[in-house]
Amino acid sequence: MNKNIKLAVAGAVLALSASASAGIIIPAGEWTMDINGNVNAFANWTKAKGDSSATITGGEVPARQAHEDNIIGINTGLLPAWLGFTGTTRQNDLDVSFTISMQPNVSDNFSHGDAKTPLNRQAFVTFGDKSWGSVKLGKDIGIFASDAILNDMTLLGVGAGAATSGAATTLGGIGFGYIYAGWKGQVSYTTPNFNGFQMTVGITNPNQASGATLAAASAVYQERFGLEGKASYAFGADNFSGKLWVSGATYEIQQTTTVANSATAADIGAAINAGNVGLTGYYYRGDGAGTTVFGGNGATTAGIKRNSDGGYLQATYKLPTNTKLGIAYGISSLDKAGGEADTLVKENTRVTVGLYHPLTKHLNLVAEYNDTSSKNHANVERTANTGSLGAILFF
Repeated sequence: MNKNIKLAVAGAVLALSASASAGIIIPAGEWTMDINGNVNAFANWTKAKGDSSATITGGEVPARQAHEDNIIGINTGLLPAWLGFTGTTRQNDLDVSFTISMQPNVSDNFSHGDAKTPLNRQAFVTFGDKSWGSVKLGKDIGIFASDAILNDMTLLGVGAGAATSGAATTLGGIGFGYIYAGWKGQVSYTTPNFNGFQMTVGITNPNQASGATLAAASAVYQERFGLEGKASYAFGADNFSGKLWVSGATYEIQQTTTVANSATAADIGAAINAGNVGLTGYYYRGDGAGTTVFGGNGATTAGIKRNSDGGYLQATYKLPTNTKLGIAYGISSLDKAGGEADTLVKENTRVTVGLYHPLTKHLNLVAEYNDTSSKNHANVERTANTGSLGAILFF
């Protein structure tokens, strides 16, 4: 994983379960190679409830089937299994690095188990110096909303979206408190660290689209790059530490050859740790940005934009056994545009209770319970209760 993600995951591991390591370090001439990643797997049991015939466009809770309301599966969690290769060197007064990674799947709903292909989320190069900052070129996690997912305790577990065997990952809190940052081709610049304050700005691939028009949007020209940026401030003293951040994004979404609209979103968040207690709060608001994924159901097929907002609150406490107890509540809301049908999703909500125990320095046992709900604008609701047991190993 790249430096930012490794630091965030290490922070999550330190805050939730065990201490983290730097990976497998191999000197190679002028280069230093870091081989790193994780393997995780969870057994999930979901009971679907509510109206099995309800239409909830954009709802993330599965519909109950007429003949069965139990869903089981063995899957990776929110964080996929990961194998990353990072090489770093110092040349001509520049820190230069590259990262390439792949994300295999744990399960596949076929008898032979071989139909799923790995994800490929990272392929980028960076160069810079601590005196003036660094430049990144390639594919990596998006800038907007990245801190929301990287501070979510379900990064080490499952969260929402546990369903039948075969899914690449679960949703965690995606669509239940924040918009997915995604993995995007980008050219970005990060400033030096000024006593804890840092900024990142970048242009990204303009391949954001709205709901059912995803296929149509991919076939038309885009007139400008996406723009994303964030600013953060990290602080710490004794047993007290924390981070504050704001981020934003703007895209020009070309839904079809004749329909286009702009999509913008901004967020603010804070993560505080004091002794054994950890608190995280997050809020976002979007105009045409939709819900779950950026641009997802953000506008009608005629290009009329929908407003959205949401956020999550999370609290953790380290027990005497070093087990972390966590509880979180998240909600993502989507407004109708004018006189639309009431079948559009109104809100997706989630309550998560989790236990994260460091069995060894690198291996963490995880147990979670999730209560999720999707409701449309007619207040018709689907709910699901999910229990998960599993483990995640970092190296």
